Amino acid sequence: MYNSFDNRNEQGGSWQSSPSYSNYNSHQPSFEASGYRVEDAPKQQKKGRGRIVALALCCSLLGGAVGAGGVVLGGRMLQPVGTSNVLEGDRSLSVINVSQVDTNKLLTAAEVYAANVNSTVGITTSTVTTNYWGIPVSGAAAGSGFILSDDGYILTNYHVIEGATAVSVSMYDGTSYDASLVGYDASNDIAVLKIEAEGLKPVVLGDSSTINVGDDVVAIGNPLGELTFSLTKGTVSALDREITLSSGSSSNGTAGSITMSLMQTDCAINSGNSGGALFNMYGEVVGITNAKYSSKNSSSEASVDNIGFAIPINNVRNIVQSIIEKGYISKPYIGVTVSTVSQSEQTRYNMPQGAVIESVTEDGPAARAGLQTGDIVTHVNGQEIASHQELVSAVGECAPNETVTLTIYRQGQTQEISVTIGEQQQPAMGEGASQSQQQPSQQGQNDLFGSFPWGFGYGY
Repeated sequence: MYNSFDNRNEQGGSWQSSPSYSNYNSHQPSFEASGYRVEDAPKQQKKGRGRIVALALCCSLLGGAVGAGGVVLGGRMLQPVGTSNVLEGDRSLSVINVSQVDTNKLLTAAEVYAANVNSTVGITTSTVTTNYWGIPVSGAAAGSGFILSDDGYILTNYHVIEGATAVSVSMYDGTSYDASLVGYDASNDIAVLKIEAEGLKPVVLGDSSTINVGDDVVAIGNPLGELTFSLTKGTVSALDREITLSSGSSSNGTAGSITMSLMQTDCAINSGNSGGALFNMYGEVVGITNAKYSSKNSSSEASVDNIGFAIPINNVRNIVQSIIEKGYISKPYIGVTVSTVSQSEQTRYNMPQGAVIESVTEDGPAARAGLQTGDIVTHVNGQEIASHQELVSAVGECAPNETVTLTIYRQGQTQEISVTIGEQQQPAMGEGASQSQQQPSQQGQNDLFGSFPWGFGYGY
């Protein structure tokens, strides 16, 4: 288990991370054996016991401790004894209008920076916690973000604003705004903020599915919370890295972890970069920087440089749009658990590569379509898949009520089954936004019953 520290130096708030590679144990590198830890990108981390390298959340801690909390309401049926008045909130929701922008021109890093530095923001949070003696302790942390719309919607990492009592957003021209939290999905490490401003310059969102290993990318953010609006350049080192970030406690005080399928890059990602955009060389956002491997000084372990991670933008686009337009999180699901057919299973039992269905939810979309336990999904809409991660990503990019065609292998025969994607809803604020997480199984199954689709151990 890697120990990854939330870079805000939270008291007692260490994160543990352990990349879980389903059915890849025979050919994936063992990071645990090499003594590495994982950190989230931008918040300064404090020293702690453990191994030399931490996978750190990249949010720069400026001081104090950060916590989170939520309220769960429940009740029981009572006999009516009178009349009560209940207040129901009424607020306006935004509608996102998507405009097409010509991004055919290949840009230099300098041109990408010039086109997007005014769309990048610095984020500073204030927190108030209570220490062991019951005394309030104030603190601050810093991260990055980027502008989604000209009227002030901003995207960043959830771990940047987690537990914050106040959030401030700073522009490249020095203008500062107070920000409100519109909604978040902790299982995806994203948060949507809103500032009262007009005429802002939004980023151009790209398609992370078109990214290849070796493509050039640049990151713009605020490393250390001090070196504001810095650019770092590198390449895409790997795709679909399954990284498990575990914390000693979740927002309700219980142990929990999230596993995310992340893009690996050798761009320098440091504390303070969390929530910043990762751009391709056409000036499009293809990822959100959020984590890195980092090393501590030790003569017995090799140092680690330039191993950073970003959330692929396709993994969160629908969720962000749902938070802004609907006020809740809408997640596609089909109601199955799956795992990857290993290479040994392919050879020993003459099975095709793909994602094998471990269980089917009763009366879920998959069950209604006729999928069965033991089926191996080999294609989605004619596109070949080689693992459960690829199935999760393919279904996760679909919209509720959309129909997909799955090619399956069942008892030596191949057939196609059409499945109508279902919708899972959860609150975009409070405890419900992160409580649908599941722990990954020992067999590396992916639970697709109805929580977040783009993480190992989460459902769709």
